[in-house]
Amino acid sequence: MASFDTNLVILAAIALFASAVNGAIGYGFSSLTVPLALIFYTNRILNPAVVIIEVFINWYVLLMNLGGVRSVWTRVLPVVIGLLPGIAVGSLMLASLYPGWVKFATYVVILPLILVQAAGWRRPLRSSWLIGLPFGTALGVLYSVTTISGPPLAILFNNQGLVKAEFRAGLALVRVAESTVTAIVYYQLGLFMAESNSLLLAFVPSVLVGIPIGAFLFRRVDAETFRRICMSFDAWVVGFGLSRTLMELDLAQSPWAYGVMIATILIDSWLLYRFFTIVRPGRSDAPPLAPRDPLLANGDRHDVHQAVTDGAWRGVADGPAAAETRNFAIGLSATLLGYYPMPARPSGSAAASPEAQGPITPRREGPDADRS
Repeated sequence: MASFDTNLVILAAIALFASAVNGAIGYGFSSLTVPLALIFYTNRILNPAVVIIEVFINWYVLLMNLGGVRSVWTRVLPVVIGLLPGIAVGSLMLASLYPGWVKFATYVVILPLILVQAAGWRRPLRSSWLIGLPFGTALGVLYSVTTISGPPLAILFNNQGLVKAEFRAGLALVRVAESTVTAIVYYQLGLFMAESNSLLLAFVPSVLVGIPIGAFLFRRVDAETFRRICMSFDAWVVGFGLSRTLMELDLAQSPWAYGVMIATILIDSWLLYRFFTIVRPGRSDAPPLAPRDPLLANGDRHDVHQAVTDGAWRGVADGPAAAETRNFAIGLSATLLGYYPMPARPSGSAAASPEAQGPITPRREGPDADRS
């Protein structure tokens, strides 16, 4: 009994920290809570309690970001529709599979997602229905099995070029749908049990205290830096949890099983080094440019256009990477604005070439044609 109480105290502390992160950046409760809590509990016990908490958190976030719903709901509709069959399939898997294998699958899926998000992977995505429906189905399976959906949603919305208000509103819309539908399906399948109710009692006070604390304490902290540090913490925890699960399932023995954790730490440390030395926002040696992440943008598409026309993006050095980034920026700006932005005036040797001097001014007609 004492051990169970100790686990509840640890879980409440984890939920308090995760709630503070959620209050600061708009998501992250389940992404931080589940990997740590899985060390003490199985998905079948943990998931119902997390889903109930997320229903209220996600509705709160949606109400706080209603202003961006009108401009983004059509873009997230394919994802929401695709969620429905995925949630049904994932809930059945959770109810029927051995808990150890569900835990193993959870760690295996979310670890690369965290590392991809930490690496800042960017590719332009334009076809909403072609991508949204299968993405929503896969997301529904992932969420109903693990209650985690923040990292893949952040990757999708970042690559679709959503600005701050749209990003938060789209995230809230999808998460309200997935958490509400998942809670209903869990109830129909009889997955709510006494152990889940005990965890719920530990979650509620932590969430009520943690979200306002996070919104207050971290509002002056650079959101991108704070979020990146949380990703590293999450990746290391998942690496440790995966190593422990490998030993529980007799797939690897100690100390070899901890090679997964060591490899995760090494990869994330390299990504963290790149972030703080190359792409860290607010570097003193970096030009004052538009934020890389649409979550941090000012919500004005003109700012994105201005960053492109100025020919500079924070954290991108000269070289092939810079050219690729500029090409992507121009394509993204063209998609958002409907035309291809051009620099206002050429600089350097480009000014001397006829190709760089822009369109030729038409010859004037009339009495002023010969005036210089």
